[in-house]
This record gives sequence, C-alpha cells and structure tokens, in this order.
Amino acid sequence: MLQHKNIILRTLTDEDAFALAQLANNKKVWDNLRNILPHPYTMEDAVFFINLTKKESPQVSFAIEYDVAFCGMIGLVPQKDVYRKTAEIGYWIGEPFWGKGIATKAVALITDYGFDELNFIRIHTGIFEYNIASMKVLEKNGYMKDGIFKKSVFKNNKIWNEHRYFKLKSS
Repeated sequence: MLQHKNIILRTLTDEDAFALAQLANNKKVWDNLRNILPHPYTMEDAVFFINLTKKESPQVSFAIEYDVAFCGMIGLVPQKDVYRKTAEIGYWIGEPFWGKGIATKAVALITDYGFDELNFIRIHTGIFEYNIASMKVLEKNGYMKDGIFKKSVFKNNKIWNEHRYFKLKSS
C-alpha cells in the first residue's frame, strides 16, 4: 500500500468489481485510454481484470482510493529485453473524482514506487493530444516531454497526435 494523506494506492479486491465496472464504463474515461480497456465495461470485465492483477509479482497495478472510495486505477507496465529498466505508466480517474488532484498524487506515489522499489531508471507514457489535464498531471510530477508522435493514434475513428512524456530516476 502506498499513501499520501487521503489518497491510497492498494491491491484490487473482489469488492472493487462494482465500482470498477461503474467508473470504467464511461465513454469520457475511455476516450483518453487505449482500446485495450473495453467499452462498454462490464462486471465481467472488472472481475477478469481483478483476477489478472492477483497474479502480479511484483505488484504493478493499483486501485486508487480517495477518502476510502475506489476512484480509479494506476499501474506500471514493465518493458522487456533491452528496455527492462523502463516501465510505462498508465492511469485513469473516474469522472466523479476529476479535478481533485488525485491523479497528480497517485502519479507521484507510483513513480516513486517504480524507481525506489522496482528499480526502474525510466518511466514513460503517451498522452492523446486532447488530454491536456493528463499532460499537466505528468508535468507537475517532473515528467518531461520526449516529443510528439505525429498522427500516431487512431481513436474514435480519428487520427491524433500522441505526446510522449518521460521521467528518469535521480542518481
């Protein structure tokens, strides 16, 4: 468990399935994520995902809890081969919890975890060009823009640029 005041990153439990399904089944959330997250998002999807996370070793997927309520997900995807000291960060917050600074604190917590506990030297991600709020979350946490992948994302039947961000472990 990782914590900053009223924001906790913790293991998913079976009891999270309903809230996970309810919050993830929102097109406004899905619009900012890769299509690997199904839409619509069902209880079956939630149960399947929770069961997947139970097999993680080390743990890289976390429920985000705000004031004791499940409000979203955050995780690291360890890369392979020559990129094995790098992870990709991904996160989402349910719409009722937007604008409360939750993502900013959650990104700080998991970034420190990735560097300090999992020994990554680089964490990166890509943000769709229209997701300015997520770009600001990363920038507040010291992530820098690596560049813009022009016309690299196909989402909602449109082509978008992807803004790539990274952070390096301090020496």
